[in-house]
Amino acid sequence: MAKASTSETGGRPRRRRGGNSSSGKRPSSALSRERLMEIHRWMLLTRKLEERLVNLYRQNKIVGGLYRSLGQEAETIGAVAALEPQDWIGPLIRNMGAVLVKGYRPRDVLMQYMARSGGPTGGKDLNTHFGNGERGVVSPISMLGETIPVMAGTALAMKLRREDRVALTWTGDGGTSAGAFYEGMNLAAVWKLPLIVVAENNGYAYSTPTSHQMAVKTIADKALGLGMPGTTVDGNDPLVVFDAVREARARAVAGGGPTLIEVLTYRRKGHAEHDTQKYVPEGEVERWARENDPLDRYEAFLKRAGHATGEDLTRIAGELASYIDEEVDAAMASPMPDPAFALEAVYAHPPRAVDHLAPYRSPGEAER
Repeated sequence: MAKASTSETGGRPRRRRGGNSSSGKRPSSALSRERLMEIHRWMLLTRKLEERLVNLYRQNKIVGGLYRSLGQEAETIGAVAALEPQDWIGPLIRNMGAVLVKGYRPRDVLMQYMARSGGPTGGKDLNTHFGNGERGVVSPISMLGETIPVMAGTALAMKLRREDRVALTWTGDGGTSAGAFYEGMNLAAVWKLPLIVVAENNGYAYSTPTSHQMAVKTIADKALGLGMPGTTVDGNDPLVVFDAVREARARAVAGGGPTLIEVLTYRRKGHAEHDTQKYVPEGEVERWARENDPLDRYEAFLKRAGHATGEDLTRIAGELASYIDEEVDAAMASPMPDPAFALEAVYAHPPRAVDHLAPYRSPGEAER
């Protein structure tokens, strides 16, 4: 059994393997008040933006499905905060906060979900499947686990170029049972690639409890068979996640290879907004919200440590609410895409939209 440790921001002890938290100074202890408050703002912005997206979804203004990170904001923001600007990330559907930290605006996310022409994909995709090389963001892949080989390739490029960079991606607990997870992680371990994988153990692989789809006690145990360090940390504490990722990054850029970080957290919404969570035991969601809400815990830490007062936090919440109002207005002003755009960036030599069925017509049949 791994050692138990209690995080700075309170809450119940969580298992932790690896790292140096038991001896020496924690990386997060060197963070300034400004940086600590910045982490809070990103977490709060993520939650408030998702809450607004839910309102838009219920108004039928969201074209596709809607995925929430409610209860998981800390592990995403804590991980990205520990990276350097030049590092690359491969976010998943519950890591929306990561793209905000990387420079995307709330309006970009809003336009993407509403399929507006001003969105990152110009209206071709209906949720967070977007990325940008200049921002160091690789687009999410719907099949969880499949992003890991892609990010292993990204990490390989960094190693061949001798760059001071790492690649970080996430996967779900169910994703760690996929073949692509083992293939990508094995390659990264053998070639000692600068790759960090954060495995989100949020209790459910869609509707299947974690204990029903893997026999190991912790996801971190899977690292043993791959020949890499594995650690299990409290995913509802952004500073604990920050420490784990910061230590993994230092190891990676020094040539030590990849690290698997299991973050213990909880998915307080269903797989998507349409999921009614009938498979969840009665009272479980409420208990997690009451005992382990990452924002409640972090705000309590900020006040206890003297970094913020209740008035400070109320003011910040008001500022972010006004900011999101402005971003929603900007997104709503973006028009729907021109239908002809659907064929652009698909073919090297795009066919005319009116003639795309030509190969299937009978000889002499006129266009219609």
